[in-house]
Amino acid sequence: MQNQEDFMPDSSWFTHDRFGLFIHWGIYALPARHEWVKSREMISDEEYQKYFDHFDPDLYDPSTWAQLAKAAGMKYFVVTTKHHDGFCLWDSALTDYKATNTPAGRDLLKPMVEAFRSEGLKVGFYHSVIDWHHPEFPVDGLHPMRENLEFREKARNRDVRKYAEYLHGQTRELLTQFGKIDIIWFDFSYSQRDWGWSRGKGKEDWQSEKLMAMVRELQPHILVNDRLEVGGDFKTPEQYQPAGRLMVDGKPVVWEACQTLNGSWGYHRDNLDWKPVDMLIRMLVDTVSKDGNMLLNVGPNARGEFEPRAIERLKGIGEWMRLHGRSIYGCGASQFTPPPDCRYTQRGNRLYLHLFAWPFRHVHLPDLGNRVEYAQLLNDASEIQMRVVDPHQQAQNTTMGGLAPNTLTLELPVQKPDVAVPVIELFLKE
Repeated sequence: MQNQEDFMPDSSWFTHDRFGLFIHWGIYALPARHEWVKSREMISDEEYQKYFDHFDPDLYDPSTWAQLAKAAGMKYFVVTTKHHDGFCLWDSALTDYKATNTPAGRDLLKPMVEAFRSEGLKVGFYHSVIDWHHPEFPVDGLHPMRENLEFREKARNRDVRKYAEYLHGQTRELLTQFGKIDIIWFDFSYSQRDWGWSRGKGKEDWQSEKLMAMVRELQPHILVNDRLEVGGDFKTPEQYQPAGRLMVDGKPVVWEACQTLNGSWGYHRDNLDWKPVDMLIRMLVDTVSKDGNMLLNVGPNARGEFEPRAIERLKGIGEWMRLHGRSIYGCGASQFTPPPDCRYTQRGNRLYLHLFAWPFRHVHLPDLGNRVEYAQLLNDASEIQMRVVDPHQQAQNTTMGGLAPNTLTLELPVQKPDVAVPVIELFLKE
């Protein structure tokens, strides 16, 4: 068996594209109270069955989803083929717990893959290594039946090795029946958890090394995330913005922050923690300024649609990306230090100053006094005038005092441009 380190798939497209769509969709869209509702409310299989029996996304049109993602500036997507509740969006030969057996009556994954590919987006599959529906998945402290002692007793002889065969078999289906898959996003390992009466699960339970070897064999180019406890091609900080570039053993690594539009991954009717468009754009900029990607989630509803609040935000991001995409695509961290309330991204000799707060008349850029040949607002390509103030100059009335040597001062209009986050494009001297 080859080691994980023997595989070095090309991640250059990933670090160029920077922005993707996460989709969490399944029968948990019917209760509409978070995708973990089965565990949170300790719902039995029998009680949860009503959501399977009534899943009929009659308005589902994946081409609309793909068009919205493309218009938002997203370059790839990742969809939950199966979440922790075990429900599968595709016509798996290994289970009856799938979309084809619901009132939907059809494979929901295949047309989604085709629709996003037709819009030019790369394809990613999220796949839960957890499965609360599978009869051989041992009950632990996350399982919906964790407090049902009678159920736990009946389930005490469950064989995780048999479940691992199922997990590997479904992964094989996903990687052999849908053409080229660019990302596989496994979720998640928790072997460090200990509830006394049970322990969490990890690489030994999933047989992760064997699973990873199969993935590499079937699709050698694929990018694999880091949640199998055997490494991976990129790190996945969730629901927070890293303070800086992600490092492992002192070296920068490829990473992708996964974020929600509100406080839930799956459709949650009553969650009101909706992030405004300008915050989402700042999060994307902040991520790229630290050499990361952002995977932004939408939880479609049970009719098969993105809700209006999600569409509004995707369109708002798209409006900004149409004008400012070149400060994101192909960009990464800069060696230069931005002024307060700003972020830099850089691609070659183009340095992009993102102003999270609009200052009065001037912004001062350390160490760039002799480095910039031209500056312009990116939204309309209007010139931003520049000057270097003599460090020895005394402040007097309207005369600006001396600044640190080699500081570049940009002259700004008083009125902030009518965009969520203004960007100044700086052309560096060769």
